[in-house]
Amino acid sequence: MELTNLTIDKFVAATASGEPVPGGGSISALCGSMSAALAEMVARLTIGKKKYADVQEKMEQLAEKLAPASPLLLKAVNLDSEAYDQVFQAYKLPKDTDEEKAFRSDTIQMALKHAAAVPFSVAKLVNTFLDDIVALAESGNQNAITDAYVASLCARTAVMGACANARINLSSIKDEEFVDEMKRDMEIIEHNANETEKNVAALLAKALE
Repeated sequence: MELTNLTIDKFVAATASGEPVPGGGSISALCGSMSAALAEMVARLTIGKKKYADVQEKMEQLAEKLAPASPLLLKAVNLDSEAYDQVFQAYKLPKDTDEEKAFRSDTIQMALKHAAAVPFSVAKLVNTFLDDIVALAESGNQNAITDAYVASLCARTAVMGACANARINLSSIKDEEFVDEMKRDMEIIEHNANETEKNVAALLAKALE
């Protein structure tokens, strides 16, 4: 089932059902997609406004940069659910003989790595436009600063949720180098996401004074 082909109400209903997918990983990817879309919207709402003529070129560049991010993150909604299914199927493999046990163990490890890599890719992609959200809140159309703020909230949710889903898989992966490297990178990205939300919140508070 292509989750992104569902209507919004059916997607929400599928999430609320007793099935494990779509789950937190898919929702994190969706939040990332919405963050990028909102950020792009703020840039486009700034372009062409006389009041913001001095940042016109910057906003055009940001809009162009952000445009591919949302559809890429939307694809991860499906990829995360597919990754979960691969792990589930790997654990169902037979384990009666030594050969079967070895094959099952290797397959599980590969599936777990993939299941960690998918949400990690979501966090990495969102990380590429965190600074842009701050720039949009600071220099973009101030009538849309609340949209930039929501973009920062969605971005943080995407990063924190994606990293949590990656970590739950890392806990069962035996490749220590793979695990340690991903954990180090995620810590940096999580810090960036927290700082982005904090900075945009401060800009919003100032705008509302």
